[in-house]
Amino acid sequence: MIVVAIVAILAAIAYPSYTSHMLKGRRADAETVMYEAAQYLQRFYAANNTYAGASLSGSGVSQSPKSGDVVYYEITLGDVANSAQDYSLQAEPKGVQLSDPCGTLTLSSTGQKGQSADATVAKCWQ
Repeated sequence: MIVVAIVAILAAIAYPSYTSHMLKGRRADAETVMYEAAQYLQRFYAANNTYAGASLSGSGVSQSPKSGDVVYYEITLGDVANSAQDYSLQAEPKGVQLSDPCGTLTLSSTGQKGQSADATVAKCWQ
């Protein structure tokens, strides 16, 4: 009985830590995909001298993880038609990642990082 109690206590401590670690790892992957999308957009700008007409479709950087059936973040590009000299990327959490305290992550053409929740940028963009 004592062994069962010890295992239950350890599980009660370990499981929240494990889920927090998984959320953080998936968020880091989404940040990496957003940086890849930003590089794609910079190459587009270098070739066209504008972001107008840019699209993430076909670039391979529209979700995180980049391949597979499970999507934890959907990466989208803000409206570049109205402002052809800058862009904004958003990573919207999906599925189990909805419980991430950082919410939707953002990255602008100037490198400005953000999040939609109460957590700090420093905590969300480690």
